[in-house]
Amino acid sequence: MQANPALWSRAMVALGAAALVTMLAVDVPAVANQDDEKQHSAHDQGKHQDTFVPRTRQQVAFHDDMRKLWEDHVTWTRLAIVTFADGAAGFDATAARLLANQADIGNAIKRFYGGAAGQQLTALLREHILTAVELLQAAKAGDTPAFEAARIRWYANANEISDFLSAANPRWWPRDTMRAAMRAHLDQTLAEAAHEIGGDHAASVADYEPIHAHILMMADLLSSGIMRQFPHLFH
Repeated sequence: MQANPALWSRAMVALGAAALVTMLAVDVPAVANQDDEKQHSAHDQGKHQDTFVPRTRQQVAFHDDMRKLWEDHVTWTRLAIVTFADGAAGFDATAARLLANQADIGNAIKRFYGGAAGQQLTALLREHILTAVELLQAAKAGDTPAFEAARIRWYANANEISDFLSAANPRWWPRDTMRAAMRAHLDQTLAEAAHEIGGDHAASVADYEPIHAHILMMADLLSSGIMRQFPHLFH
C-alpha cells in the first residue's frame, strides 16, 4: 500500500466520530494483554530513562537533533488529529508532513547502520502511519472486526520497529524496553485521538503532555544508545 495523504484525508473526513470513539473506548484497554506481555504505563517508562549526559558539542547536537525528529513525530500526529477533528482544509498538508517525518527518522540512522537499515526503518514507520489509515477506514464503515484486525497489526508493527532497533543495538536498546516504549506511544496516541475526535478537547490537550514527555524519553534512549555504541564518532 503506497503512502497517499489524500486517501488518508478522505477516509478521515468521512469518518463518523462516534464510531471511532466507541471503538477506541472498547479496544484501547485490550492492548494490555496483547501477546501475553506485561503492559507498561507511561509512568513505568520513566524507570528506563537514560542517565547518559551529552558532553561534547557533537553529542549535544545529536541529542538535540534526535529530540526534534521525535517531537516532530508527535507534533504532526497531533496536528493531523486536530485538523481532522475540526474538518480543517490543512489536513492534507499536515498528513504529508507527518509521512515525511518517517523518512527523516530513517535517514538519521543511516550514518551508523547503513542505507539499507535506514530504508527499512522508514518502511516500518510508514507502515505505522498507513495502518492507522486502515483503523480509520474500518471505523468509518463501523466494521469492528476490521478495526480490531488493523489494531492488532498496528501493535504488531510496533513490535517489529522495536525488534529492528533492538537487533541493531541490543546492549543499549533491550527488546523488552523498546517494545514497552512503543506500546506506550501507541496507547497514548489512541487516547489522544479518541478525546479530540469525541470533542473532549480539554482531555486531548492534557493527553499531549505525557505524550511529549514519553517521546523525549524515547528520543534520549535512542540517541544515547547510538552515542554509546559509536563513541568514536562523537569526540
